[in-house]
Amino acid sequence: MTRAWRWIDSIFVDLSRQMRWSFLPPLLIYFAYGAQGITSVAGAFYVKEYLDLPAAFLAGLSFWVGIPWALKMPIGHLVDLIWRWKYLLILLGAALMASSYGIIVALLTLPEVMQAIMPVNAWYVTAIILAPCGFVLQDVVADAMSVEAVPHRDADGTLLAEEETRALHTTMQTLGRIALIGGSSAAAALNVLLFEGAEALPQAEKGALYAHVYTLALLVPVLSLSGVALALVQRLRRTADLRRAGLPQAEIRTWLDPPRDPVDVNWWYFIGGGAFVALSLSVGLSDLAYGQEIIFAGSMAIVLLLMRQLIAVLTPAQARALIGTAIIIFVYRAKPLSGPGASWFEIDVLGFDPQFFSVLSLIASLLTLVGMIVLRPMMANHTIAWIVIFLTCSEALLSLPNLALYYGVHEWTSAMTGGVVDARFIALVDTAVESPLGQVSMIPMLAWIARNAPSGLKATFFAVMASFTNLALSASSLGTKYLNQIFVVTREVTDADGTVVTAADYTQLGPLLITVAVLTLVAPLIAIVIIQNSRFRSED
Repeated sequence: MTRAWRWIDSIFVDLSRQMRWSFLPPLLIYFAYGAQGITSVAGAFYVKEYLDLPAAFLAGLSFWVGIPWALKMPIGHLVDLIWRWKYLLILLGAALMASSYGIIVALLTLPEVMQAIMPVNAWYVTAIILAPCGFVLQDVVADAMSVEAVPHRDADGTLLAEEETRALHTTMQTLGRIALIGGSSAAAALNVLLFEGAEALPQAEKGALYAHVYTLALLVPVLSLSGVALALVQRLRRTADLRRAGLPQAEIRTWLDPPRDPVDVNWWYFIGGGAFVALSLSVGLSDLAYGQEIIFAGSMAIVLLLMRQLIAVLTPAQARALIGTAIIIFVYRAKPLSGPGASWFEIDVLGFDPQFFSVLSLIASLLTLVGMIVLRPMMANHTIAWIVIFLTCSEALLSLPNLALYYGVHEWTSAMTGGVVDARFIALVDTAVESPLGQVSMIPMLAWIARNAPSGLKATFFAVMASFTNLALSASSLGTKYLNQIFVVTREVTDADGTVVTAADYTQLGPLLITVAVLTLVAPLIAIVIIQNSRFRSED
């Protein structure tokens, strides 16, 4: 019993002991970011039922969606420079998010009006790009707020020891990921309720339901703004308490604000951000062949240049460790995915409906929450390289059930078990086991930055390193696009009178899933072997 209690204390109780009220404002913004998942199911079915967009185009669109995250570089440096006014970026981000959701609502409720202005597909692409622009603004500020939220004094005004502040920074980053997944869990649970019986609705009522979901999503930017409001209220109350205690204004400020190194403008971050925007617009709005590849290569060159500026303030040992860690995580996140074809197969062939997809999303979110808490000691006691090896092998193994579903293993298991172990049962079990793994890889790097980055450049460090690792997601989208061009998967598309415009063809999905599984296993392991046998060896 004592050993069990020690385990519970180290996993759950200790995390709650380190919770601070000042953590809540950034946690609300992270929660709002996770809650955007309320549109994931409605969005997937909207694309399938209303838009005639091929899988390769949608995979390519994922590339464009990931590009705004590279703008975290100049935004992060801007936040460090305008620290006192950073909340204005939260407001701008909320406006962009609301615009994105509002466009989809209008497309579903006023399609003729919207189509008279611009084609539906163009409206959809615009909405899909606006949302990440809003979220990237809010995410950068939330990262900065997560640093500010960690107290540097105790209740008596005594400065906290360095070991204690480091522990609180690690806790703050872990709670940030938990809040994000908590938001997605809440969204998934709401989707389960909203989509109950949706498969039996006429198409017009399905469209009305999708519009209702996107209308509810307009509460997401409101939720993020509540985090700013709470931060301001906490600051005002703390200021009033200190004034009543008789402290002068100058001393009050030292109590409220953590010590920060002076920050000078580094124009390289803004020059790099401007070059990125110019490159994206000039190439993206042209018909230049391999435009996405050119933007990716240019963005990578810009990010690497800015990373060089960043690591110049670190010791040589810290710089080498950060470079090695970033490369390992980049390759891990850059592995290609199967693309939308797998979801289409599950909808058309396996008969998965919107509510079941919502159930899968809810299970994944809830178990990810538990998994992140339970795996926290693993993250604390093992190197990042070891963690990535564990995640890589686990994900490769867990790709097998989806492959088995494509080749009809569920028909044999269902016959052998009287219908118990059917396609949905296998999908549920696979989701339950796989779900805790996805969010784990970034926590060690975030904690490293929170502990080791200079106090006046933490937002810049968060932003530049996140831009580098998020470019991995753009690389993943490119790889996904290439694989979907090689292994072509199509779903049935019909026009208004029921005529089949595009026939369903899932014959290439099996080879696609096999290729993805092999790359998922091989690419990260090769990267780890190379890095761990070089001077960039990561031991953190």
